[in-house]
Amino acid sequence: MRLTVATHNAHKLVEFARLLPEYELVALPQGSEAPAEDGDSFAANALIKARAGAAVSGGPTVADDSGICVESLGGAPGILSARWAGEECDDAANLQMLIDQTQPGERLEYICAIAFCDPQSGTEEIVEASCLGRRAAEPRGERGFGYDPAFEPLDAPGRTMAELEGDEKDRISHRGGAARALDAWLRAQ
Repeated sequence: MRLTVATHNAHKLVEFARLLPEYELVALPQGSEAPAEDGDSFAANALIKARAGAAVSGGPTVADDSGICVESLGGAPGILSARWAGEECDDAANLQMLIDQTQPGERLEYICAIAFCDPQSGTEEIVEASCLGRRAAEPRGERGFGYDPAFEPLDAPGRTMAELEGDEKDRISHRGGAARALDAWLRAQ
């Protein structure tokens, strides 16, 4: 099955290719406009992006919305994870905000929602998964992106997401769990 992945984030495309190897994945054309992510949840934002991507592609499209939630910050940054340090920020600025506003060992949770939209059949589905962890004492690792250097998953104690090999990360990550749920749902259709 051919799936358009509604993202311009190269890191996410690489992860989706690893997570869904049996599908022919294509990216949205460069220059296609990203929709406003004005939903009130990861699921709502994923569906906004999937619908917009499907309108461009004309075929089955998936999109994810994911982020980190910090218990001591009341769940922040949550759906604002990608732009927590401001609209023009980057991963480094967001990571620094996490370091500045939390303490080592604090409970963290990665959440991912993946939405599927097929404009031809009208079918839509949303799957979600999460990964629990703790804030590392110091950012470590060269792999991954976003908050990965400071996120020590409970399922890989003593290592950050950015220290894990791709297949290790995929087995325990929020995006890996959501992608497996999506694959199971697609196979059942």
